[in-house]
Amino acid sequence: MADYNHQQVEKKWQQFWDEHNTFSPETDTEKPKYYALDMFPYPSGAGLHVGHPLGYIASDIVARYKRLKGYNVLHPMGFDSFGLPAEQYAIQTGQHPAVTTDANLTRYIEQLKNIGFSYDWTREIRTSDPAYYKWTQWIFMELFRSWYNQETDQAEPIETLIAKFAANGTAGVRAACDDDVTSFTADEWNALSETEQYAITLKYRLTFLADAVVNWCPALGTVLANDEVKDGVSERGGYPVEQKLMRQWMMRITAYADRLLSGLDTIDWTESIKEQQRNWIGKSVGASVRFPVSGLQSTDSTSATENRKPKTENAVTYIEVFTTRVDTIYGVTFMVLAPEHELVPSLTTPEQQRAVEDYINAAKMRSERDRMADVKGVSGVFTGSYCLNPLNDAPVPIYLADYVLAGYGTGAVMAVPSGDQRDYGFAKHFNLPIIPVLDAQKDIDQQADNTKEGHYINSGIIDGMTYKEATATLISWLEERGLGKGKVNFRLRDAVFSRQRYWGEPVPVYFGEDGLPYLIDESDLPLELPAIDKYLPTETGEPPLGRAEGWKYKGDYDYELSTMPGWAGSSWYWYRYMDPQNPDRFASESSVDYWQNVDLYIGGTEHATGHLLYSRFWNKFLKDRGYVPQDEPFKKLINQGMIQGRSNFVYRIKGTGVEGVAPVFVSLNQINGQDVTPLHADVNLVDNDVLDIDAFRKSRPDLTEGAEFITEPDGKYIVGAEVEKMSKSKFNVVNPDDIVAKYGADVLRLYEMFLGPLEQAKPWNTNGIDGVYRFIRKFWRLFYKDTATGESEWIVADETPTPAELKVLHRTIQKAENDIETYSFNTSVSAFMVCVNELTSLNCHKRSILQELVLLLSPYAPHVAEELWAKLGNEPGTVSYAPFPVFNPNYLVEDSFEYPIQINGKVRTTLSFPVDRAPKEIESEVLADEVVQKWLEGKTPKKVVVVPKRIVNVVI
Repeated sequence: MADYNHQQVEKKWQQFWDEHNTFSPETDTEKPKYYALDMFPYPSGAGLHVGHPLGYIASDIVARYKRLKGYNVLHPMGFDSFGLPAEQYAIQTGQHPAVTTDANLTRYIEQLKNIGFSYDWTREIRTSDPAYYKWTQWIFMELFRSWYNQETDQAEPIETLIAKFAANGTAGVRAACDDDVTSFTADEWNALSETEQYAITLKYRLTFLADAVVNWCPALGTVLANDEVKDGVSERGGYPVEQKLMRQWMMRITAYADRLLSGLDTIDWTESIKEQQRNWIGKSVGASVRFPVSGLQSTDSTSATENRKPKTENAVTYIEVFTTRVDTIYGVTFMVLAPEHELVPSLTTPEQQRAVEDYINAAKMRSERDRMADVKGVSGVFTGSYCLNPLNDAPVPIYLADYVLAGYGTGAVMAVPSGDQRDYGFAKHFNLPIIPVLDAQKDIDQQADNTKEGHYINSGIIDGMTYKEATATLISWLEERGLGKGKVNFRLRDAVFSRQRYWGEPVPVYFGEDGLPYLIDESDLPLELPAIDKYLPTETGEPPLGRAEGWKYKGDYDYELSTMPGWAGSSWYWYRYMDPQNPDRFASESSVDYWQNVDLYIGGTEHATGHLLYSRFWNKFLKDRGYVPQDEPFKKLINQGMIQGRSNFVYRIKGTGVEGVAPVFVSLNQINGQDVTPLHADVNLVDNDVLDIDAFRKSRPDLTEGAEFITEPDGKYIVGAEVEKMSKSKFNVVNPDDIVAKYGADVLRLYEMFLGPLEQAKPWNTNGIDGVYRFIRKFWRLFYKDTATGESEWIVADETPTPAELKVLHRTIQKAENDIETYSFNTSVSAFMVCVNELTSLNCHKRSILQELVLLLSPYAPHVAEELWAKLGNEPGTVSYAPFPVFNPNYLVEDSFEYPIQINGKVRTTLSFPVDRAPKEIESEVLADEVVQKWLEGKTPKKVVVVPKRIVNVVI
């Protein structure tokens, strides 16, 4: 071949890898293991754009490198194939979501294979495959069959809890459970019926039914997770989302809050991701305080979420708050409740009824995330009622404000405007008192001061005390009177585990005649999705599964009609890759023991508090129950930066392109102050900032009918450019298939790494890809040269390499190895370019040099490496498992040094000396040099200074 034919070579080796399962790891081996994993992708209908493969390329380079270093590498790929987009399409078209999903998957896999990833495709998994979600359902069942023993700090089978109840009742039981559990003796427990006992255990299980305030999207007919809502609308479709109290399946992730926090100190993740998780978990040490409600009768609530309702005792109703600053309690001048707080109807006076209802309705339209993020806006409404400060019985007006969330803490905040800026703004807005509580507080006529310094004032029993003294005194006082206690609180809330959708895992639960939830028999797994006529809620408001004809457990009992959320199948998937065909276990014990956990995990930062937190939770649970050996699922986490689009613009002169006036487009350098409107042009019609005018006319006839194009003098139309997010609306989406077809997969892989550090955002600019394209061909010409007949001649020779050639090679070995170990892929690409340039200059075509270079380049450019490796006489396909070149520092030792020779501070010449030459000898030879003698003009130097391996300075 006259030149490197990337299309022919790449297809050839991709087919070879498929046919030979080249990247399937060994099963019985003494090799050390390495598990490289990409975050589970969702196969959208749009397929991949060039931004998507960035992390995949990086993990593939590491996987290929680790194979060369002697590791047994697991590098799989699969798909998180349940999801809202396929279901929305099904609602619109009536087509089953599985059909759309399969079509998307076919396209996705084709694109991935085109880029040459070393995935073991024999291990592919899909969350929507019943053979897979059987085990998602099984894990749900295991969670239902477990409780969290705070004494042993781990999950245990529910039978151990039942045994404790039978022996001692609730005495000595320390459990993560609902707040409304009651105490009982062993005799009382044993006197209960089996159904009554079972009902009590439902309050202790790690998955349970409860009323929860959720993000309800009426248009989509489902509950959404916080990360699926943005600015009060659904991320998918932009539909309004409101806060609603609904009966939902929940996961008791709060039981693991402390372990989820402490585990972050044991893993190699970026500090920013760890901090996001710490903030999301939100551990706070403080006190729980009970404020009696003035003039309100006690209420009876049947909600399972006891912490969101008032505490009642002896006909006195209490509002319970959690505070990290109980020391400021004398500065409380108002109470703020979440609009969803269960006591609101009882607190609202007739005079305030209309205003309260209007405020609650407005709050429903804002997501929790938006409410928390809005730190500048002030809104609220007075309920008309008061509670009493338990320390001094001072009346405290009760307001509603949407910055308080029903599901966080108790849904109530004691407001101290002198010490909290948000409370301060609220107090100023509603003209409420601001009471200083510390003599060290400053400028509270202008802003809050949350200092803990100084001594307390206006503070009753703690006047004159310091912070530490005051806190201990107040907690002791409250505990003695049953009005409060010291407490650790978490911002983390139990996770909603229900979606009122069709396209998700069915929950393996039915409801008995007693109305209680029961697990189906394990032998009945998987519980598969039934056929339904359409994918909308029923006319009576039930989820879509309510449409299934005759869908009942054992023909008699109603199934749970909600499905699992999107994060269910992605919270354990890395284990299934270890043993994907196992029908009897989610993965065999031997597979799990060998592969352990993921060594390198690469994915986007958008999963910081969703997928990553839930995955850690499920992993810790599986560890507790003895199914996996490791507490954390992912040792090393890298978040790749976003590849942004480089948008191109054409410029239409204003006043043209309107009715009756043909459009006139002017090239960038010909605008010359004219008033123009920039319009997006498809980047795929632009080459080095030059627009293909004819193609643009065909692609946008709506803009170009009868158009005139004012070009540069050479006839080219130059476009403008701007970095924006890659999206169809900006016409800046670049399909990797097009890049692969034109330049090759190896060029795409190298170029994406070359763009910049993996973790940083960087713009895509196809203009720069030509340099990488030329590099591959220059590399190829180290092995071949063109003949007069147009054919290529193999020019690799079995000759002994020179020291200079060995130096170039081993400098590159050292750089390549260090860069992969530190994930600095962009600088490796630069090193390869320098290496090839230097070997070309040295006219090096020696086998011993080039064979090592092929191995170095193979993780980045595997197709050309496979081709040349075979041409070098090696067995086809073995480049993936050959030993990585060994760096020899001796080849980098310099045997001579080029000294700059200064005469009175100015360099006049250079002379080369062996690095071990003595300074006196160097001095003698310098003074004898012709050039130096010329500048000396017969004079005797005053002194000669020789700085070894630096410089020689002759002073006249």
